[in-house]
Amino acid sequence: MKRFTLVFLLGSSCLAQTVSALPQPEDTPEEILRSEIILEGRSQLDNKPLTPAEYVQEQEKIAQSIHDPQLDPQVRELIFLLNLRKIFRTLTPF
Repeated sequence: MKRFTLVFLLGSSCLAQTVSALPQPEDTPEEILRSEIILEGRSQLDNKPLTPAEYVQEQEKIAQSIHDPQLDPQVRELIFLLNLRKIFRTLTPF
């Protein structure tokens, strides 16, 4: 029993020295990072630095292109037919 206690004490003292639950002192807390105002941005298209006005314009352009896709009418018809086929496959077992 004494041997087990000695091994346990030696093992626990080694672990206590290597474990650290606190972040590094030079790390900025997440609460501060969340409240920071970002004055510069990067383009999602080519990763170039942008001013806030340019960033807003690019975001609006991206949002508009997502909501108003320019597809060829043949492609739209093909997508419709594929969706229709998928519905029929779901309803019919063969």
